[in-house]
Amino acid sequence: MQLQHDWAPRVELRDRVDAVYRLAGVDVGFEAGGSVTRAAVAVLAFPSLELMESAVVRQATVFPYVPGLLSFREIPALCAALDQLEQPPDLILCDGQGYAHPRRFGLACHLGVLRDMPSIGVGKTRLVGAFDPVPDRRGAWSPLIHKEEVVGAVLRTRRGVKPVFVSLGHRLSLDTAVTWVMASTPRFRLPEPIRHAHRLASN
Repeated sequence: MQLQHDWAPRVELRDRVDAVYRLAGVDVGFEAGGSVTRAAVAVLAFPSLELMESAVVRQATVFPYVPGLLSFREIPALCAALDQLEQPPDLILCDGQGYAHPRRFGLACHLGVLRDMPSIGVGKTRLVGAFDPVPDRRGAWSPLIHKEEVVGAVLRTRRGVKPVFVSLGHRLSLDTAVTWVMASTPRFRLPEPIRHAHRLASN
């Protein structure tokens, strides 16, 4: 927790991202009762969203399951998977939280700061904060507010399905993060890079 408090000020909440041609999604699963971490990264071409490259790494799990500290459990294997890519991605979409975290340092922030890469957190559920109802319209969103601070966006990526929780990771503003999530989510609830990574991490 102290490391999260110490590192949170390193998170950049403004746009510092170059042209994006390689859009990555990352996800983590666990095998053998949690003793093995299985990290996956899928890199899609942008704007076609065609799969370019992927990597899967299995490692012994070295950190226990502690709510709020999940990034410490997942980061070692994720970094190993990123290292297997022929080229680094231009932007990373993480299946999890970023700035919308009790100490403003969820997985997307941790990975983004550690690798100095633009990153976005896309969570399926809320970790912190409150929000107004989101209109049932693709692209509609409501601010996610925690302790009187906007920490993310509750975004409707598709009509008739639950919204996702978008939060900053590193080197992006919230408006830009929402734009990228929508641009990478043409059909389903979750962005295509994360959907690809999830299949690799869970199969």
